[in-house]
Amino acid sequence: MDTDLITLTGLRVHGRHGVFDHEREAGQDFIIDVALRTSTAEAAASDDLAHTVDYGALADNLADIVAGEPVNLIETLAERLADACLALDRVRSAVVTVHKPQAPIAQHFADVSVTIERLAK
Repeated sequence: MDTDLITLTGLRVHGRHGVFDHEREAGQDFIIDVALRTSTAEAAASDDLAHTVDYGALADNLADIVAGEPVNLIETLAERLADACLALDRVRSAVVTVHKPQAPIAQHFADVSVTIERLAK
């Protein structure tokens, strides 16, 4: 069984997620990274987009989720994004990282993120 990896990194989307009112009102940028386990053998042999993950369509779908209904926690957002990845027939597992570089933290920091890994059922 082939276990290839398709990655999409640095997807920056404005969303209104967070537990504080000002996060919901003004929103902030979230950065999304996904790594999808799949087989690319059929696509490589056929040279046909229909035989692989359309990462352009995936990026649009993930962006819609981030820009959509607000949630309190980036953990919840990561689950929603993982569910969207795993809804694709060819995806066996998904590793999703949600970065929140503008999190409301008093200390100086570069980034806050959560990373989850989920397997297809």
